[in-house]
Parts: sequence; C-alpha cells; structure tokens
Amino acid sequence: MAVALASPPLFPPSQLKLSLSSRRRCCRCSTTVSKSDSISSPHTISTTYRPAVILPGLGNNTNDYQKLALILSDYGVPSVVAKVSRIDWLRNAAGLLDSNYWRGTLRPRPVLDWYLERVEEAVNEAKELAQGSTLSLIGHSAGGWLARVYLQEFGLSDVSLLLTLGTPHLAPPKGVSGVIDQTRGLLDYVEKHCAKAVYTPDLRYVCIAGRYIQGARLLGSSNDDNSAVMVEIDQPVGEMTAIDTSTPASATLRARLVGQGYKQVCGQADVWGDGVVPEMSAHLEGALNVSLDGVYHSPVGSDDETRPWYGSPAVKDKAENHHK
Repeated sequence: MAVALASPPLFPPSQLKLSLSSRRRCCRCSTTVSKSDSISSPHTISTTYRPAVILPGLGNNTNDYQKLALILSDYGVPSVVAKVSRIDWLRNAAGLLDSNYWRGTLRPRPVLDWYLERVEEAVNEAKELAQGSTLSLIGHSAGGWLARVYLQEFGLSDVSLLLTLGTPHLAPPKGVSGVIDQTRGLLDYVEKHCAKAVYTPDLRYVCIAGRYIQGARLLGSSNDDNSAVMVEIDQPVGEMTAIDTSTPASATLRARLVGQGYKQVCGQADVWGDGVVPEMSAHLEGALNVSLDGVYHSPVGSDDETRPWYGSPAVKDKAENHHK
C-alpha cells in the first residue's frame, strides 16, 4: 500500500520514498509498508522546493546539522540552521528560578525566549531565499516541539510544512512509578496550548520516528514474548541482526538502560525507539506519521553508516538505492 504525501514536498520524490530498511509504518492508517512500496503523492508534485529552517535539538549546536543542510542543498532546497551553541542551552537554567519549575507547570516563555528568537532570526533569513514562497520547518528532537511553540507564538502564515525528527511530542504520563517529567511541564503546556497537528493543503505536519533499538525492563521480561532487541554489529544499517528475547536473559544490558530512558519519556521501557525517544512519543495524532528502521536519534554519536541518524547521507543513499 502506498502512503500519500501531498505536494509540494520538502524533499524531491526520491527522498520522499523514505526507504531505509525492510519496513516502514504509517501510523495514520496502521499499515506497515514494504520496502518495495513508495511514499508518493496522488497530486501533482511541484518542482520548486521551499526553503527550510532547521531547528537544533537539546544540547546540539548549529554545526551538527551542516551535513543535513548539504544534503538539502544537493536537492535544490536552500536551508538555514538556527544559530545555537551548546553553551546556549545553559540559559535554560533560568527555569530553576521559576516556581512553576518546582510545581511541574513550567511554560516555554520566558525561559526559552532565547531559542525562539534564534528561530525567528533564521526564519527571516530564509524568507529572503523564499522569494514569496512558504517555508518548511525541520525540528530535530526538542526542536520539533519548540517549532510548535514558535508557530503558536509567532504565527504560521509563512510556514506550510513542519517536519519533526525524533521529537518527543507527548508529555510523560502522570502517576507512573519511577517516571519524572524532565521537561517540568513544558510538554504538558505544548499539548494543551499549541495547535493540534494537521495534514492539510495549507499546512502539513510530518512526524518521523526511528526504530533503532527496542528497550527492555530493568528487571524481569518484556510483555511481548516475541519481541526483539537490536544488536549492534559491524554491518550497515538494514543488515542489523534481531535476536529473539523470549527469555529475560536475552535482553542486553544496553537495551535495559535504553529502556529506562524510554520509560522517562513515555512510561514504558519495553518499546521501540531511536535510542533516546520512543517511537510512540515521536508521532502525533493528525500528522502524517512515519517510522524508519535502523535510525539513531542524534547526529552526535552517529557515524552515518552503521549508526545513521535522521539526517545522515546513508538515509538519502538508501532511499535512492531502493528506488533506482
């Protein structure tokens, strides 16, 4: 079954096929798409690509996204990366002085005004490249939900596509033992006050999740006796080995540690994710939701080949190789 991704696209048609390994899943129709299928548009596809603004994730800096910008440039998509340094993220410590931080009801503003201002600067720069056309926002990790805050606070008249990469969109569940909301209420605010995801001709939300490793409970076994844990080996992504984890001993220590990270985000440890963000948290109701096998969360720690992240050349190369 082909999944429709209406025009005009952020990436060219070959990139939109999003073939990374043997499986893809569209969460709007609960369908797993085989690698021989393609994500194509039922409409006429524009050959003019809108400029893109790239929003860095938590702890990342502008330089981490230069390869992604180059890939977009190769396809004729001009891009601007919001100017953010790693030290800039220390500004978030200002939230400690807000009583809402300690109550778990923190709001994005004014704590994150510095980031939103950097996005506004990048958007204004991209508008000069747009020559009257609309823009795309590409938000990686926290940059995805911060893009939603930006759209809510600064308006969305110039934006026609929000593409999120490994973004934890959903607030952690409340009342789950051992789960602490590390955003101190920020994602609660986004969920309650920012516009819901849409997929319309005027504005499209596309949320991409990675399935790099399945987490495991710290103690005991998974609920799913047929689950699998990805084992890192020296092979290209798509050729990684999945082993049966029907017994507790087969869950690797790494899977258990990753699972504890997943639990802090979604309340569950034994789920799939990109090594940082669970798949279920990276999707939004109302958006076009896509899952890519073998994709790691961050450009930091990615080697592009055996551990590609969302913006790695390997992702582009596999999309091309599968559909030549």
